[in-house]
Parts: sequence; structure tokens; C-alpha cells
Amino acid sequence: QAEDGIRDSVASRGLGDVYKRQEKRNPLNPIKTLESAIILASIVEKEAGNDSEKSIIAGVFLNRLNLKMRLQADPTIIYGLLPDFNGNITKKNLQDSSNKYNTYKIDALPPTPIAMISKSSLEAVILGLPNEYVYFVARGDGTHYFSTNYAEHLKAVRMFQLNK
Repeated sequence: QAEDGIRDSVASRGLGDVYKRQEKRNPLNPIKTLESAIILASIVEKEAGNDSEKSIIAGVFLNRLNLKMRLQADPTIIYGLLPDFNGNITKKNLQDSSNKYNTYKIDALPPTPIAMISKSSLEAVILGLPNEYVYFVARGDGTHYFSTNYAEHLKAVRMFQLNK
């Protein structure tokens, strides 16, 4: 029933054509239901600073799911903290297992979408264009730096987030 309601909502927002295109999706795409696609698209929507990076960000999350890695998406933590989020994600927030949206702790998608989605975010998730990235960090200018390994990611975090 929930899947039917989501499908109706997607169709009413003009996103039905995107869902119908799922037969064109990458066979390695781990997203198997419309509900899961919408949940992941909502995370992509919140992470992406621009449309041009949505397919790359979606690819990172799809790669992480295929590798059985946690998504570790900050917007999911923030959503789970609302309405009490103060603007800073703390170490305590990252370690909070009681936040069912904390993708630093849960081994799957969060239980519901965290934002309204756009056609471009849903398309990025459903079509799942492959890339080799498994990490990304905000550059501070609305774009992201993408990494293929953890050592490279840590270097980028130091450069873009910690300014060291």
C-alpha cells in the first residue's frame, strides 16, 4: 500500500516518466524499489549543491551500498535531530544509535525520505551511472571533491574542511 501511495505521489508530481525508465538502469544498481529510490534521492537532493553533481553523488551512495558500507550522510543525521538541530554535527551526534536516521550507525537507508526530491535526483538514483568514487567532501563553494579511497578522502577533508 505504501508503495502504491508513493507511486501515485511520484506520478502526480510528473516524476512517473523517470520511474518508468528504470528498465534502463544499471543492473548493478542495488536500489530495487521506488520507495528506496525516493529515500536515496532525498539524500542526494540534500547533499548536492548543484544538479551537475547529483549523478556523481548518487553513484557514490550506490557504490557504498554495493560494498555494504554505511552511507554516512550528514543530512540524514540532521534530519533525525530536527527540530533540535543547532547547526553543528557533533561526535556525540555521529555516535548516536538512537537516531534512526543516523547513516553513520545504520547499515541501510533511513526509514523515510529526508526531503522533497527533484526529477534530477530521482533520475540520478534510478539510472545509477557508474563511477569509481566511494567518498566525497564539500569544498565550501557548493561543489564536492570525490575520492576513490579513504586516505585520499582524509587528505581532502583536511584540505577543504579543516583548512590544514
